[in-house]
Amino acid sequence: MTATNPHLDLVGGATAPPTGRRPARRSPYRAAETRRKWFEIIGLTTPAVIVYVMFVLVPMGFAFYYSLFRWRGVGPPTDYVGFDNYVLAFQDPIFLDALRNNAIIVFGSLLIQGPVALGVALLLNRTFRGRTLFRLLAFVPYVLAEVTVGIMWKLLLSDAGTVNALLQSLGMGGLVQAWLADLDLVIWTLLFVLTWKYVGFAIILLLAGLSNVPQELNEAAAIDGASWWQTQRHITLPLLGPTIRIWMFLSMIGSLQAFDIIWVTSVPAVRSLGASATMATYMVDNGFFARLWGYGNAVAVILFVISFVAALIFQRFLLRRDIQGAVTGRAK
Repeated sequence: MTATNPHLDLVGGATAPPTGRRPARRSPYRAAETRRKWFEIIGLTTPAVIVYVMFVLVPMGFAFYYSLFRWRGVGPPTDYVGFDNYVLAFQDPIFLDALRNNAIIVFGSLLIQGPVALGVALLLNRTFRGRTLFRLLAFVPYVLAEVTVGIMWKLLLSDAGTVNALLQSLGMGGLVQAWLADLDLVIWTLLFVLTWKYVGFAIILLLAGLSNVPQELNEAAAIDGASWWQTQRHITLPLLGPTIRIWMFLSMIGSLQAFDIIWVTSVPAVRSLGASATMATYMVDNGFFARLWGYGNAVAVILFVISFVAALIFQRFLLRRDIQGAVTGRAK
């Protein structure tokens, strides 16, 4: 029995072996274009990456390294203590008060600035005489320097300041307070100052978001018989959601890192008792002025970790939809 050759036809003639499709040759022009794009990407991003590594990642690495030592800033650190500085921080009641104050500022800013800014933005979004002037006045506190704001309110809220004098002249002497010296009142006073300073930023941000709401939707709702409040609730606010969430994120991170106004406005003696301290002021008081550089770096690392985790959680649960909606060409 002879084997049959699959390449021979029935009459014994030879046939060409089957061949597949020839692989498409990559165009040299397309390959050159791809290489050029990669060179552009590398050339444009390399300076930014170098700056980011040198001025962000490297200092963060040194901060964590120094936080493992008991070091007063003189000579190289040699007294290795491991994570003792972190343990001491969470055992210090003043630092725990600073954590509490940061939490008050975060939630107070969100619960007070948000509704106030939203209400003012909705009013300023309507057409009336002097609207531009009112928008300018709402934004003026935000453009003032933090140090200027701190000194101004420190003078206004002092025991013999304008606020107490005004209350006295209006016959409301019972409301006169030691606004910056009362251990139970000072953090709420500082929250008011922070709200006065930063609510203008929220108003301008929300006004920018309102400008992107199509006017045709409001007109259609009015034709259908919807009131102004119903239009704002069912049309404006949902479309303003991404802007509100971005403002919430910026407000949260800024509140966790609050320093300038707190440092200038608060009284050092009251701050040293924890009544007006934040994590940032606590870090400077104990790291810079007390020359406990290792301990101060540990507090800085704690502040970074808390801010980073809060940012990740916020992005995961609130910003995820906005970020996904902004990304195009996702792989299926």
